[in-house]
Amino acid sequence: MTIAIVGAGLGGLALARVLHVNGIDAVVYEREPSRGTRGQGGMLDLHSGTGQRALREAGLIDQFHAIARREGQDLRLLTPDGTLLLQEDTPDDAPLERPEVDRADLRNLLLDSLPEDAVRWGHAFAYADHGLLHFTDGGSAPYDLLVGADGANSQVRTLLTEARPAHTGQNVVELGIPDVDRTHPDLATMVGRGNYWVLGNGQSLAAQRNGDGRVRIYLGFHTAEDWFATSGIPFDDPAAARARLIDLFTGWDSRFTALIAACDDTILPRSITTLPVGLTWPSTPDVTLLGDAAHLMPPVGQGANMALLDGALLGLALAAHPDDFPAAVKEYEREMFERTSAAGRQSAHVQEILMSPDAAQRMLAFFQPG
Repeated sequence: MTIAIVGAGLGGLALARVLHVNGIDAVVYEREPSRGTRGQGGMLDLHSGTGQRALREAGLIDQFHAIARREGQDLRLLTPDGTLLLQEDTPDDAPLERPEVDRADLRNLLLDSLPEDAVRWGHAFAYADHGLLHFTDGGSAPYDLLVGADGANSQVRTLLTEARPAHTGQNVVELGIPDVDRTHPDLATMVGRGNYWVLGNGQSLAAQRNGDGRVRIYLGFHTAEDWFATSGIPFDDPAAARARLIDLFTGWDSRFTALIAACDDTILPRSITTLPVGLTWPSTPDVTLLGDAAHLMPPVGQGANMALLDGALLGLALAAHPDDFPAAVKEYEREMFERTSAAGRQSAHVQEILMSPDAAQRMLAFFQPG
């Protein structure tokens, strides 16, 4: 029985690894030509009951602990006028409940745990029919089970549902300060070792310390879907774009605009989209989905954890039913739909808090209920 996984993200690789541990072969088809073609983004906090559970099932938890950053759990929450509402510093002996890890390091850990020929690079999915995958270069490959792990804009998803991602009303601009301890030690001290959040009236500034010494900065705006085109900000001119972005934070403490001014020329605009919370589809014996392809959520800490656990649990279901893939798919989807619907509702709630007029105070109440 041939298992084809489209997409070499965290979820697809977790599935391939759990299958490998259980003696089942699978092939991962990835459109990018190599693992280093594209940057993998910033930090992830892996939760003990979801993302870390997946790595335990994959036999990789010790290797994960070696690259995890306990101190990345630190958090500072402020208002635009500079008022510090919350500071949580992680003791050196704190349990690894939600440690941070560089996404690229985690992906490399998963890739290195697979046989060399398990991932076929440069295979861009075009369509599938009658048990054959077709690629954009004209090639094809057989499958008995096709797993769409191909992210937010999944092509495999179209085989199961007409649902498409919709804009949430939020747009984000990512910037960054490289080697921050050397280049801007004052800003490094301000941000701290983990996450630094400033929440205002429909806007936000989040700074995140990465393991490579870079601070990634995410500017969030409650704006229309076409805002990047209509804002007049010249995103292709980094210096001019930074100046225009700083203008949007008029009235904010000068320390926060100093973070924007210190950034390099990396400017990445991103529209935030989600799939409907609670999305399901009729079970199909030879196709299923995992991760963002199945349940795209706002980027508030659940997506990668759910994707990893999707991959691990689908792998375990297939290992438990090696001669009955349809039964394995139904078992996996039943649990996944329930689990990710709950995570999606929570993520949508957090997203609503972040875009509210009193976001900082509401987020403080979220972290410190009662």
